[in-house]
Amino acid sequence: MVTEIEKKVIDAKKASIALASVDTKTKDLALEAMASALDAARNSILKANAQDLTNAETLHSEGTLSQALLDRLKVTDSKIDGMIAGIRDVMELADPVGRTMDCLELDTGLDLYQVSCPIGLIGVIFESRPDVVPQVMSLCLKSGNATAFKGGSEALYSNRTIFDILVKAIENTDGMPKNAFQLMETREEVMDILSLDAYIDLLIPRGSNAFVKFIQDNTKIPVLGHSDGICHVYVDREADLEKAYRVVFDSKVQYPAVCNAMETLLIHRDIVDDFTATMMKRFSEAGVELRSDELTYDIARNIGLKKIDRASDADWDCEYNDLIVSIKVVDSVNDAIEHINTHGSHHTDAIVTEDPQARRIFISLVDSSSVIVNASTRFADGFRYGKGAEVGISTNKIHARGPVGMEGLVIYKYVLLGNGEKVADYTGSNAKPFTHRKLQSNLSDVLNN
Repeated sequence: MVTEIEKKVIDAKKASIALASVDTKTKDLALEAMASALDAARNSILKANAQDLTNAETLHSEGTLSQALLDRLKVTDSKIDGMIAGIRDVMELADPVGRTMDCLELDTGLDLYQVSCPIGLIGVIFESRPDVVPQVMSLCLKSGNATAFKGGSEALYSNRTIFDILVKAIENTDGMPKNAFQLMETREEVMDILSLDAYIDLLIPRGSNAFVKFIQDNTKIPVLGHSDGICHVYVDREADLEKAYRVVFDSKVQYPAVCNAMETLLIHRDIVDDFTATMMKRFSEAGVELRSDELTYDIARNIGLKKIDRASDADWDCEYNDLIVSIKVVDSVNDAIEHINTHGSHHTDAIVTEDPQARRIFISLVDSSSVIVNASTRFADGFRYGKGAEVGISTNKIHARGPVGMEGLVIYKYVLLGNGEKVADYTGSNAKPFTHRKLQSNLSDVLNN
């Protein structure tokens, strides 16, 4: 017997075939309808979010919902502005579907095209953040992918309201298929979704490291994502200290509850005396708790700081998602790199330096999806990277890495155009040779002529 969840997923899978062939103009009209609908429904969205926030405050006070998830849950007029801007940014991006990536002549009149196409049906499982719905839906729509969403119960009313607004706008756009976007709401549906590898082509989890790790460990479906966001800033011996103060402070304090916030600060031993005390005071004024190695712990105590503790081994592997930072002194750029590659999560790591050699070494050897020089780790974001929005940040090394926009939602197919050729002619003692000649040919131009 087909369950209600399976029916929704099967309907979305069927709709993904039709969505893959929708032209760019129609998709952009649907995106504009989504943006306009969100703008017109602000009061409904804020009212639904207020209901979620009331329930979430209770869960937080009971200790069953973290402060990080509570922070991510809140929707404001400014966040709605961001949702709308993100959708309209996606409209301005080139359609990634149907692009000829390569063309190779196998023989005269026998041409092989490598052409971009949608992945198919994307499953998105996320905690707390209602803005995930318009971000991911806009990117999936433009890239021709149907999507099944499963949000957390803490954002039930916000997710439902935003989803219904967007789907109504899409399905009222001429030429757009129905049922391409589905929303699941109950906790039990998570395990059901994880078992539907016959229909869902890719899973994108968005949430805490424990949440993402659970998804990765309990499904056969390929998972795009990261389980930890343990990010570092290394302040080199040749750093401009004014730049370093700005970069380090922003990386930790600007928004500590996100995966691209700095968790560990590494300081070259030669600049400890010049840099550390001032940086610690700035952290202290912003309410940041310090977890320090022995040297920097003594500095903090000598300048009278109170929110300070010695770092344990566990701190170097911890994603705080809070106003807490671990601090360690290293002897060289290579020591910093070794620490990052050992204790980091391959997410985002930064160096502050004016030394070209240190910069080159850091870029070459740090094994992370984003490596940043003289700027905040908080720049590692799909919107800031010019992708319109992002479906998530991936630390995978297969298919897509870093902040993933539409380029991570398309794959490719091979299309061979021939004229009755047969393989038998290309085998045996009198085999015809292949030419294997690169062509500057576009499949869409060929098909339209």
